[in-house]
Amino acid sequence: MVIGSPAQDDALCRRLAKRHGAVVAAVDYRLAPEHPFPAPLDDCHDALVWLASQPDVDPNRIVIAGASAGGGLTAGLALLAQDRGDVRPAFQVLVYPMIDDRTVLRHDLDERNFRMWTNRSNRYGWSSYLGCAPGSPDVSVHAAPARATDNQLAQLPPAWIGVGSLDLFHDEDVLYAERLRSVGVDCELNVVPGAFHAFDGLARKAPVTRGFNASRDAAIAAALAD
Repeated sequence: MVIGSPAQDDALCRRLAKRHGAVVAAVDYRLAPEHPFPAPLDDCHDALVWLASQPDVDPNRIVIAGASAGGGLTAGLALLAQDRGDVRPAFQVLVYPMIDDRTVLRHDLDERNFRMWTNRSNRYGWSSYLGCAPGSPDVSVHAAPARATDNQLAQLPPAWIGVGSLDLFHDEDVLYAERLRSVGVDCELNVVPGAFHAFDGLARKAPVTRGFNASRDAAIAAALAD
């Protein structure tokens, strides 16, 4: 929510475009805390509407995707797009998404094996994005998609969710996948044993990373083929 730019994913976007024969757009959304919710998500929705209007894009076959905070924005975008009705994504790819601000309030987590992102970092990220204390009762479901009701989740497009077993976001991501399935949304869940947050970026050639990416790519290919 507070760092990053589209350029850092340029190589990945090029690989995805080549592998799937698809147009790929990366969103240069505004960052918190200077631009808290809903500004970053509104930027994502504006980009989605723009993309759908392009002559070489099929608006009925758009896949939205993101990792970590970007995964949280992707999940929020799926909900926002459903509510606004301008464009309806066909599929959502959520790579260890940051979707529940209430994880900050947990005191039962054993953080000894967490890498890259701890609950201390999580508190800073969520506080910056929300502009209020994480866990506040009035947090929007568009900001923290894990807060969505079953009725809201039931209207969402199919999803692929991937996360490591040693990721801070593991529990919230697994629960989100289970909730999607419980309301009839097709959701593939890929949990990588022993993997920490952003492992695929640090161990790009590791067998677990290759398997993780292959699962993601297969899901995207199936969605675009429909």
